[in-house]
Amino acid sequence: MSWLTAENLALVFGALTALSVLLYAILDGYDLGVGITLPMHEEAWRDTAIASIGPFWDANETWLVLAVGLLLVAFPAAHSAILHALYLPAALLLIGLILRGVAFDFRAKVKPERKRNWDWTFKFGSFLATFSQGFMLGIYVMGLEYRTGSIIFACFSGLCVTAAYAMIGNAWLIGKTTGDLQRRAIRQCKLAGVWTLAGILAVSAINPLVNANVYQVWTQPPLAYFFSAIPLLCFAMFALGYVALKRLPLPDDRGAWLPFFICKVIFICSFVGLALSFYPFVVPNQLTLYEAASSQESLTIIFFGAVIVIPIIAAYTAVAYYAFRGKADGLKYY
Repeated sequence: MSWLTAENLALVFGALTALSVLLYAILDGYDLGVGITLPMHEEAWRDTAIASIGPFWDANETWLVLAVGLLLVAFPAAHSAILHALYLPAALLLIGLILRGVAFDFRAKVKPERKRNWDWTFKFGSFLATFSQGFMLGIYVMGLEYRTGSIIFACFSGLCVTAAYAMIGNAWLIGKTTGDLQRRAIRQCKLAGVWTLAGILAVSAINPLVNANVYQVWTQPPLAYFFSAIPLLCFAMFALGYVALKRLPLPDDRGAWLPFFICKVIFICSFVGLALSFYPFVVPNQLTLYEAASSQESLTIIFFGAVIVIPIIAAYTAVAYYAFRGKADGLKYY
């Protein structure tokens, strides 16, 4: 195949890696968000919230495994450089995910009086995982350098990414639940949306100041005129989301899934904006996509494997969401 050149393959695998990260952020993002805002004062609400993510949460993490695997095999130099700078927060991320997995199973097996302790573990693991992801994003934006200003910004980024996951998690609960739990999710979604907007504004303001390439991308015509549609759409979604949340819940549960759709658009806009900001760099100001890529022969072999594996992952994900559509019922263990 003549089009399978080294440059094209690098671009294809860059796009696949980016898509995997985006799907992970949206899909695992909402179930992390459910964990972050788990209502600890009401056991029945916690059971319903857990039931709403039960069929999906484990499979959602497949996209993280895929993204890291693609980065390792397709861009080994970038994988080494990025993880060298992010080993500690990456380790904390894994610890958080492990705590979530253990707590999810153990809450169903312990004595009733100890169940709340594992719910707290699930909540803490969710927060640790999301804060670690936000911290890594902040350090990445700051050029993978640990300075006082970078660490402060990364901590703020960690809180804002946590808020973004809480926002999409509560938007998920709005669609999957009814009654008092749904009304609580609406209130929580509003609050989380404010912090999410603050984080997006902060990254948008700081990124061009620390990365000269980013400033050029967003200010150089004529492409800058087209790229400006991305932040405009993103901020329009925040405004629409605020209006929608003020009106919910509606009779017959109409519009319950609108906040989740809006959150997905916000995530996509934010991710595309970041991707355009750093392209063609995969390691900010150090390695481009094409410099970090594996050999053409290796990428060709991996390409044919990806053509088989990725559609299978997408297919069983789609089947799971179709099979467990509708409102979440009370949690039952057999």
